[in-house]
Amino acid sequence: MSRYFDMDRRRFLKTSASATAAILAGTHLMTAAGRAVAGVLDQPASDARPANLFVALRPDGDVEITCHRSEMGQQIRTAIAQIVADEMEADWSRVHVIQALGDPAYGDQNTDGSRSIRYNLQRLREMGASVRYMLQQAAAQTWGVDPSTCDARGHVVSHFSGKRLDYAELIDAALTIKPPEATELTLKRREEWRYINTGMAHIDLQDIVTGKASFAADLRAPKAKVAVIERPPVNGGTVKRVSDAAARKVKGVIDIIQIPAPKGAAGYQPKGGVAVIAETTWAAIQGRKKLEIEWDDGPNAAYNSEAFKRELLDSVNQPQGHVREAGDAAAVLAKSSNTHSADYYMPHLNQSPMEPPCATAVYSDDGVEVWAATQNPRADMDTVAAMVDLDKAQIKVHVTLLGGAFGRKSKPDFSAEAAYLSMKSGLPVRVQWTREDDIQHGFYHAVSAQHVEAALSDEGKVEAYLHRTSFTPVASLFSEEARAPADWELGLGFTDNPIDTPNITLERGDPGAMTRIGWMRSVSNNFHAFAVQSFIAELANKAGRDQKDYLLEAIGPDRIIDVSEQNAEYGNYGGDKAVYPLDIARLRAVIEKVATMSDWGRDITPGRGLGIAAHRSFLTYVATVVEVEVSDAGELDIIKSWVAIDAGTVVNPDSVINQTQGGSVFGISNAISTGITFENGRVQQSNFHDSSIARMSDAPLEIEVVVMPSEEEPAGVGEPATPVFAPALCNAIFAACGKRIRQLPIGDQLKPRST
Repeated sequence: MSRYFDMDRRRFLKTSASATAAILAGTHLMTAAGRAVAGVLDQPASDARPANLFVALRPDGDVEITCHRSEMGQQIRTAIAQIVADEMEADWSRVHVIQALGDPAYGDQNTDGSRSIRYNLQRLREMGASVRYMLQQAAAQTWGVDPSTCDARGHVVSHFSGKRLDYAELIDAALTIKPPEATELTLKRREEWRYINTGMAHIDLQDIVTGKASFAADLRAPKAKVAVIERPPVNGGTVKRVSDAAARKVKGVIDIIQIPAPKGAAGYQPKGGVAVIAETTWAAIQGRKKLEIEWDDGPNAAYNSEAFKRELLDSVNQPQGHVREAGDAAAVLAKSSNTHSADYYMPHLNQSPMEPPCATAVYSDDGVEVWAATQNPRADMDTVAAMVDLDKAQIKVHVTLLGGAFGRKSKPDFSAEAAYLSMKSGLPVRVQWTREDDIQHGFYHAVSAQHVEAALSDEGKVEAYLHRTSFTPVASLFSEEARAPADWELGLGFTDNPIDTPNITLERGDPGAMTRIGWMRSVSNNFHAFAVQSFIAELANKAGRDQKDYLLEAIGPDRIIDVSEQNAEYGNYGGDKAVYPLDIARLRAVIEKVATMSDWGRDITPGRGLGIAAHRSFLTYVATVVEVEVSDAGELDIIKSWVAIDAGTVVNPDSVINQTQGGSVFGISNAISTGITFENGRVQQSNFHDSSIARMSDAPLEIEVVVMPSEEEPAGVGEPATPVFAPALCNAIFAACGKRIRQLPIGDQLKPRST
């Protein structure tokens, strides 16, 4: 493979030399340690020798650390190197990061669910410590001394006698030593960490800002052709008839191939359609425009967003299936003279990564080799193998840098398309999705409606709480019969509701789905946090109380909540409940911290307002305050945001801050996006002109983040800041102008109504 450069983009970067130089200078000021060697196209040295699954040693002593997770801006390649290098006592300037292929040997490779560090911190520390052990043993053997008298530090093993050996001088001897069992290892104490829990520069940053980094569309296989695909406009639709004569006459078009429709549940299968293979992307797109296709729209042709919205809102005002229950909320609500209720709605959303899906495949008698912007290379292996009827051991998946992902690229339909077209054409093929393809043929975030009721005491305390949620389930992607959400979907901000009340009833609907539903950053936490945190603010207003004070009262005193005691099925994000309990003390702590950060309670200029929201997701606790200004004309200006995050032990605090800021901006998109709407089964949006995301002008000038110091086990970071932003924003809007936002997007709801 060779690197391809889009010269326009590269020229632009070169003309921005002064800005680039400043950025690069900044990367070296972030840490006193030298810069690790990066670049996702770095290949293992031919003479590097493996010490274990994640570490190989070069003859000159340099260290190769393998990253088995996908890099999509969250700096996981940096973090994994930090962990291993720290325990190994490697010199950071002598570390090379190698991107792993898809391989079952690594275990889970799905860079999704904010779990890369949670799943890997301990074992990666052990991998690094194992190599340190081997090097110390080798030095002890060389000197004929007790290994306990040898100390490894900064790529050198030393002895109190003054003897010293660089790692390069110990490789041969070290690799003859049997790697120890985990129980034999001595891991470093926290106070001994050099890289872990330290802000360090993104190892790929220099390559990215200078245009050297390679993304999926930058890669070229020898003689590779480009394919774009006209897919069925309706989920489940198929080709009835196609006329491709005009398309074949377009200069550069090589072949036109029909892709079969998926069988059974959609899963990650391609939607089917007609592919145009050409010499260039431009020729393929022009050829696609010339196709004449008659579609059979199938069973989902009647899908209409407005009608479905009404159905959802109607359904949550009727009894649903029970999820969690304590006391008798219905009886208390029926008797109470002081109640409040509200309905909330969030539309379908699209992940919209800046880089649309892209994959290159080369089919041969030996199997298929794929280069893809994928979050989950092992899912690519499975999906490609099924598509071309090969064993997954015959599928080799290379992972490029990802230009954003947000859940979209964990669904490798695009890799399967490339593999199928390479098999049928006999050519290496790069499948390139356009922005229009991404928006109109994606795996969409669930559309949801929620109904919430509460009965209040005379003092405003929540005496009973009823919450119904209904949303198109991700479960429908894997089962044609699935209509209700799976327990894990409900466990994202619904089942684990923290409200402190003796009477609680949580219910869920079963609306099914008529399009492909897939997870998007924070998944169903987005709409559940929006409803819960908006409703608590509404109760505060009804009770005449301060938002922050009432929020603390609503979640109650420090305690551990076990919702299974209230007949609820709760997976706790796969975390051990003894290690990762639902700890209200930690939730209260981030609320108190963010209130202090924002100077909560200060005098606010008329037309401005503060809003607050807090939520636990992916085992992390986040509280956000947003300050806004709403003009008389209904113009919204987000002035500033403050965020306190408790993610337990963190590897790179700078990365946590970056991801928290990015997650907050993503939350802005969730609030202001026009969403994805359907008419006659067809997506009505096509590009950023009608499928909006947050622009620079929509974001606050500053998002101040505090990472709470913690020695708890590591939790998620990439997603938890997103769910709290929309409710904090809408609560701030109410404080500024008195308009309550219960349905997203915000749209024109702030504009004065014409008389």
